[in-house]
Amino acid sequence: MTEIHISDETIADILARRAALIEEINTGPTRDRQVALSKELSGLEEAASTAERLRETRAEIASLEELVRGEDKDIRAMAEEDLVRARERLPGLENAFKVLLLPKDEADERGVILEVRAGTGGEEAALFAGDLFRMYSRYAENRRWKVEVMSASDSGHGGYREVIAQILGKGVYARLKFEAGTHRVQRVPETEASGRIHTSAATVAVLPEAEEVDVELNESDLKIDVFRASGAGGQHVNTTDSAVRITHMPTGIIVGCQEERSQHKNKAKAIKILRAKLYEAERERVRSERAAARKGQVGSGDRSERIRTYNFPQGRVTDHRINLTLYQLDKVITGEALDEIIEPLIAADQAELTPGAAA
Repeated sequence: MTEIHISDETIADILARRAALIEEINTGPTRDRQVALSKELSGLEEAASTAERLRETRAEIASLEELVRGEDKDIRAMAEEDLVRARERLPGLENAFKVLLLPKDEADERGVILEVRAGTGGEEAALFAGDLFRMYSRYAENRRWKVEVMSASDSGHGGYREVIAQILGKGVYARLKFEAGTHRVQRVPETEASGRIHTSAATVAVLPEAEEVDVELNESDLKIDVFRASGAGGQHVNTTDSAVRITHMPTGIIVGCQEERSQHKNKAKAIKILRAKLYEAERERVRSERAAARKGQVGSGDRSERIRTYNFPQGRVTDHRINLTLYQLDKVITGEALDEIIEPLIAADQAELTPGAAA
C-alpha cells in the first residue's frame, strides 16, 4: 500500500473549514441552510478534533527530538521514553484521520426503509425472510434503534412473503447498507421427512430514509387507491377502506400500506416508503454515472446479486463479496454477531476508497 503523507496544510484546511462553518451558522442563515450547515459541521467535528490531536502529537515529537539531542543526560533519558510513546501514538492518529477524510455518503447518518421479500423456495423462503427480518430487528434493538413495521404480508408459521419496516437511529444506513442483495439459505425444512437439504432465498433492500427537501412530490403525480385491509388467507381485519396504495405516475413505482386502522396514517407511511424509493432511484442514477471511476466496490449493490449464504447444517455464514466465512450462524441469525460481518464490509469499502490502496 502506498504511504499517504498527511501534510500540515491538510490539517489546517480541516480546522479552517470547521471555523468557517461555525461562523456562517452564527451569522443566521436561512433555516434550510442552517440545517445543512449543522450536518456538515457535525461531520467535520471529529475530523477537526483528530486533526488537532495529530498536530499536537507532531509538535510534541519535534520538541522531544530536540531534547534528546541536548546535553543533559537525565532530561535526555526522560525525553527518549516520552518520544517512544509519542511515536507509537502517531500512526494510529494518522490512520484515523485518513479514514475521516474519505468521501462520505451523505445518507450514512439516516434511518432506513428495510424491505425483506421471500424469493425462490416457497414456504421455506418465507420462513427465511422471517428469520432475516427478526435478525435485523434484534440487531436494531441491541443498538437502541427504533423499528416500526410499515407493511407486512405474512405467510403463517412465522414467515413473511414481504415485510417493510422503518428503522430509525444514528448511523443506521451506514451499518445496514451492505445488507442489500440476495441472501441464500441451506437447511433441512421442518416438514422435510427425508432430511434433504433445501436451498431457498430472500432479497433485502435497504433504502435511506428521504426527507421532504430531498424529494418533491406533486399530488398530481400520485394515483391513490383505498381498499379494505385483509389478513392472512384473505380474512378481512377491518370493515373500513383504510388500506392505501399509491402509484407514482411518472415512474410507475407502486407502494402500499395497511398496517394501521387509520387511512390517514397508512397514507403517511406509504408516502414515506415512496419518498425513500424515489430518493434511492436518484442516488442510483448518480452512482451509475460515477461507476466507471470506481470499479472495485464491495459488491455492486445489485439486489439480484447473491451476497451471503447461511448454511445451517454446517453452522456457517459466508459473505461472498469479501470471502468471509464465520462458523457462528446461531449468533449471526439472532443479530448478536452480525457486526462481525458488517465491520469487515465497512473496512473493505474504506480500503477501496482510500487513495493509493490499490497501489
